[in-house]
Amino acid sequence: MDEYRETNRLNWDSRVPVHVASRAYDWEGFVAGGSSLDPVEVEELGDVSGKRLLHLQCHFGRDTLSWARLGATVTGIDFSPAAIEAARRLSAESGVPGRFVEAELYDSPNILDERFDIVYTGIGALCWLPDIRGWAEVVARFLEPGGRLYLREGHPGLWALDDERDDRLLVTRYPYFETPEPQRWVTPNTYTDGPELEHPTTYEWNHGLGEIVTALIDAGLRLEFLHEHRFVDWQALPWMVRADPGRYRLPEGDERLPLMYSLRAVKEG
Repeated sequence: MDEYRETNRLNWDSRVPVHVASRAYDWEGFVAGGSSLDPVEVEELGDVSGKRLLHLQCHFGRDTLSWARLGATVTGIDFSPAAIEAARRLSAESGVPGRFVEAELYDSPNILDERFDIVYTGIGALCWLPDIRGWAEVVARFLEPGGRLYLREGHPGLWALDDERDDRLLVTRYPYFETPEPQRWVTPNTYTDGPELEHPTTYEWNHGLGEIVTALIDAGLRLEFLHEHRFVDWQALPWMVRADPGRYRLPEGDERLPLMYSLRAVKEG
């Protein structure tokens, strides 16, 4: 497991300078007052003013600091030292206060002994985690009684599809459920514009929707809602069509599967 973790950390360290310089992440636009949050997230999570918010797997903190702009007191955790350094720099340059802690997710409760009103996890985070039940336990550990988790992610059904087909057939190619061994990828470029990565290898896991929800329930959280969405924020399949700005969907008549989901859960007690 340490080999998988270290390989992924090197990959994300090498992504940081590419993402910081990319048009997609728009560092300058954020410093000038922008936000990276999706309207769905803002509406579904609700008012965060005065709340203590913890962002797990925060990368270089753009979403984290966007919540701070809405009034939250924010802390971000990430296992990449390059990402944490960039997050602190973004906070300083934008003038938006935020605290950033370098920690691997499963180890983070040993490093940060605190409780929060909100735990937030954004798109593309869960695939880097080998154990979804361990993740749910970390979430519960960080939440105050009555605190909430908000998660918005790509649907595990989407992650399981063959994303190289262009014949408009939805064909399963990869595991839907969590597996002991990960999928190994060698991808020269990241998902933004920019040069090739110094460390292109990654290891990733899928987690079924039932596995995710059950893990949260078993960790002591109560599900408030689970929404499945017909859109996704990137062109996940070659034949997807653009919908609203920043949205892609399956062509009309082919909308047979959810592409994203969002959930909110509260810690009982």
